[in-house]
Amino acid sequence: MKKTRLNKKKVAFAIILLIVIVAIIVTLVTCGIKYIIYLSSDEYKLKEIGYSEEQITTILKYATDNELEKIKNEKYEKQLTTFIEQKYFIYDKLADYIEYYNQDKTVDVSKVISIINVGADKDFYQDPKKTDTSLKELMLVNKFNYLDKTYVPENIVDVSVQYAYDDNEVPEFVYEKYLEMWNDANEDGLTLIMSSSYRDYQYQEELYNNYKNQNGTEWADSVAARAGYSEHQTGYALDIVTYNSTMEDFENSDEFKWLNENAYKYGFILRYPKDKEDITGYAYESWHYRYVGVEVASYIHENDITFDEYYAYFIENKQE
Repeated sequence: MKKTRLNKKKVAFAIILLIVIVAIIVTLVTCGIKYIIYLSSDEYKLKEIGYSEEQITTILKYATDNELEKIKNEKYEKQLTTFIEQKYFIYDKLADYIEYYNQDKTVDVSKVISIINVGADKDFYQDPKKTDTSLKELMLVNKFNYLDKTYVPENIVDVSVQYAYDDNEVPEFVYEKYLEMWNDANEDGLTLIMSSSYRDYQYQEELYNNYKNQNGTEWADSVAARAGYSEHQTGYALDIVTYNSTMEDFENSDEFKWLNENAYKYGFILRYPKDKEDITGYAYESWHYRYVGVEVASYIHENDITFDEYYAYFIENKQE
């Protein structure tokens, strides 16, 4: 009986020992697998480049898959996380963000992003690009993007003097949206008047040259677009006022307040908002509205950005 009890103890011990050995092996294998996985992880690669745990957390939170692949193949950049968490960050412009920011660190980082994205760090009219007119209502015309002399919008129609001053014309579908907006404003006891709309290249050239001849190029550039660079040539830009108001005091009218709250619902945006001069290149114009479609206008309105910023991020760089 003694021998039987001893054998049972040995068997039990052997089983326990085997369990322990198996557990150790499983633990080692598991740890090894985890380590191998870690060696191929984004965290490890970013740490190897030189990023701290805090920086890695920020990068993994904000970087798109495409941006992350680029970051892992570049050298360590200590200022990356200063910019990557910004809403309209574009990785390919990182070096430009850093250069601009380092010149004046008092500038808000989000403003740096906007300025670089739209190219406003360069002199206006420098290295201009021809506008992609196939984008129709989403084409960009500003002091960096131009239309040629021959461009004329399709389906231009005259605007009735019931809704505008004489000699105004716009593309037919823009007219339809303007009438919808006009009628709804009218139901609220307000009257909108279109004071200026489509202008051809020659008209804008004469207008600009008159300003230039009066007070020189610098002053002319501050009050008018050069020929080819005017949104009015697209046919999608409208100057809107009301009776007994001028452009200068339109912002004090009830009609302006109504447009400020409702224009986006019909696809129109205030094209040159207040305090956005360094982005748009134009002083604040309470009367200048641009048709971009309801979806885009709604986004611009809700996010308080300019069309230039929207175009740079969502169209030019095709960000989702």
